[in-house]
Amino acid sequence: MKVFISIFVVVLAVVGLGYFLFQSSAEPADPNEGPGEFFVEQGAEHIAEGTTEHPPYSSNPPTSGWHWPSPAAWGVYKSALPDERFVHNLEHGGIWISYKPSVDAETIAKLEDFAQRYRKVIVAPREANDSNIALAAWEYLEKMDVYDENTILNFIEAYYDEGPEKVP
Repeated sequence: MKVFISIFVVVLAVVGLGYFLFQSSAEPADPNEGPGEFFVEQGAEHIAEGTTEHPPYSSNPPTSGWHWPSPAAWGVYKSALPDERFVHNLEHGGIWISYKPSVDAETIAKLEDFAQRYRKVIVAPREANDSNIALAAWEYLEKMDVYDENTILNFIEAYYDEGPEKVP
């Protein structure tokens, strides 16, 4: 009986070791396979509340980088807040839907509906956008000039709650 238990333990150890080696040698997922454009992380450094002076963000709107210590409340904003506030929400796995203030009211209402459907979504106007609508997540950005619900749903499904800092 002792021999059987010893053999079982050895086999279990070998199988476990083999699985670990296989998993650690597997190639990481290609960051360019999901929706939107991938941007290499610029870090997650907290800067003093109110500070806006830091190196430039690598994307517009930003998808990582310098941000204030406190995130914004999830939901809909009728006026813009500084990027440094919303970047913290991306770090927590949120989705930031921003739109140029010139976007029509019907489209804005459709965008705002996503903040009702998902807890970790922010919808806000942003004059600095270089597209009518932008979807930002940690390291990912999707730009659209016209509303496309499927594009938005695919982006949210891919990156919702996927930020580096897991906060409920």
